[in-house]
Amino acid sequence: MSPSTKTSRLPGFHKLPLPQRLEIVKEFAGLSDEEAKLLIAEAGLKLEVADRMVENVIGLMPLPLGVAVNFLINGKDFLVPMCIEEPSVIAAASNAARMARVKGGFKAGSTAPVMIGQIQVVDLPNPFEAMLRVLRAREEVLEAVNRKDPVLVKLGGGARDLTAKVLDTVAGYMLIVELHVDVRDAMGANVVNTMCEAAAPLIEDLTGGKVLLRILTNLATERLAWAEAVFDKEVIGGPEVVEAVLKAHAFALADPYRAATHNKGIMNGIVAVALATGNDTRALEAGAHAYAARTGRYQPLTHWWRTAEGDLAGRIELPLAVGVVGGATGVHPIAKIARKILGVTTAQELAEVMASVGLAQNFAALRALATEGIQRGHMKLHARNLAIAAGATGELIDLVARRMVEEGNIRLDRAREILEDLKTKA
Repeated sequence: MSPSTKTSRLPGFHKLPLPQRLEIVKEFAGLSDEEAKLLIAEAGLKLEVADRMVENVIGLMPLPLGVAVNFLINGKDFLVPMCIEEPSVIAAASNAARMARVKGGFKAGSTAPVMIGQIQVVDLPNPFEAMLRVLRAREEVLEAVNRKDPVLVKLGGGARDLTAKVLDTVAGYMLIVELHVDVRDAMGANVVNTMCEAAAPLIEDLTGGKVLLRILTNLATERLAWAEAVFDKEVIGGPEVVEAVLKAHAFALADPYRAATHNKGIMNGIVAVALATGNDTRALEAGAHAYAARTGRYQPLTHWWRTAEGDLAGRIELPLAVGVVGGATGVHPIAKIARKILGVTTAQELAEVMASVGLAQNFAALRALATEGIQRGHMKLHARNLAIAAGATGELIDLVARRMVEEGNIRLDRAREILEDLKTKA
């Protein structure tokens, strides 16, 4: 395929067998045989399974899977699988969990796994009257949607409540009917969306309006998880460190620019656990950041204070819509293994572990920022990545990284120079 004939317009691409799709991409991008082989190298997930998970598959993208240690949550020990490409995250979580153990580890909890589905009704002459009609038919609607999933109801879940609100929008008034569904141990998107679809015709009959969108919201304010921990002042570096962390937290409270990065650090840990266990990382990110802005001002997801004894205490609270059944959690073999390592059996327990990891991650980041600075530890680990990118292998990776750290000169071009020098002397 010459540059002049390259096109991404590929009718029927999705119908082709995976090898043919890869061959087309190989030619389009000028991939070498070795690069094409790397794309289809199986690492736990078989190509035939991946080909049925998403569309237009041409290969796999492995990521490092590590384990955070030292976690004691509600009196139970956990090894926490974390899938992430960023250095220092797993180490930071493990170190924070070690410090938290001195005062009993993490105390975590969660609400029932209730998700909210929204049904948008438009073209209503009197939306407020329509809202009252829907609310009066609450039981009828709930019974109708629960008939769509008798298995969920048998397991103790199902639609629990129906609420409604009228919105004044740029497109005029509209009625939003909301189903509150206990999805048990699933993330719940498919369950809730199916119930919203089932309710739509009945809602139209009740209101005389037209139903447009019928879909869950990722702002799962009825599916919250939280965790708390106390960090002994002497273990973390003394009263000065407690004070420094509190001032760093005050910065995040006052400034949304700082709060955004504060919360990103929290999600480093939570998303790594989600990815390892096959959960929807995008849904979690959307819910967390929307929850952080629920008051109209974007704020940190954690709160820190000094105890009467002078120790540092922290709490995190956020929506965590995660599952241990359904979706990739039940299909991806590595996700199944990660869940087995973690040892959780319910979605609520998984959410509580994630909240604890998020709090640990936040403590580690604030402590590092307020004392030695985030770069010192992070760049030591980043130096290894640069050594690998420069072409180092085996023991040379650590040698190149160590010299860059000693010099305080951690750059790719310097990694190449050091590698060349070591090879010359070998």
